Amino acid sequence: MSGFSDGHVIVRTKARPDAAAVKVLAEAGVATAHEAMGRRGLLSPALRPIYSGARIAGRAVTVLSHPGDNLMIHAAIEQCGAGDILAVATTSLSHDGMFGELFATALRVRGVAGLVIDAGVRDVRELTAMGFPVWSRAVSAQGTVKASPGSVNVPVVLAGARVCPGDVLVADDDGVLVVARRDAPAVAGEATARMAAEAARRDKFREGVLGLDLYGLRATLDRLGVRYVDAADADADDADRD
Repeated sequence: MSGFSDGHVIVRTKARPDAAAVKVLAEAGVATAHEAMGRRGLLSPALRPIYSGARIAGRAVTVLSHPGDNLMIHAAIEQCGAGDILAVATTSLSHDGMFGELFATALRVRGVAGLVIDAGVRDVRELTAMGFPVWSRAVSAQGTVKASPGSVNVPVVLAGARVCPGDVLVADDDGVLVVARRDAPAVAGEATARMAAEAARRDKFREGVLGLDLYGLRATLDRLGVRYVDAADADADDADRD
């Protein structure tokens, strides 16, 4: 879905999110950043990392492609820079292997942090060996063509979420999150506070404190009518039914 009405375009833009905010969001990860922005912004869990352990955040360079056609990915590479994340959407559902090791090699030279694609990828073994992070809908050896026009750096709907060029993408083993460029500093600030609070709670759990007490959940159980029953009482209840 494009925000432009004049056909297919490649938009050259220098718009970037706040670098300090991006660094914090990368440290926080998807789950904490998601909570920090009010549990909004998640892409579909259909997008999964091709290998575990990667965590990245960076500026989104968006691509809108025809399914089964990677022409616009070639066009988008020129618009990518250090720390960016290539974000590829297709105009209809696609599982074809639109991206592979050669693309990753070209992006790695430009310092690109990784790829999020609502379609398929291939050369997974090589991508994993390179340590090039990828989140995709599918893994497929099915090849593609280079024949259909599309757009670069336009607003897209990527795995159910609106992503604009210059937004922040955060991706790790828990999924992918989009943070609007203008909101990134505020979300990063809230994420920092959450990380500090989580560290304090982690220390309490290590001391043996129960979540029931730390979060005041005993009162919640009582309000919901949940009661504690000793085993002997339960046996007595069973006897009453006989």
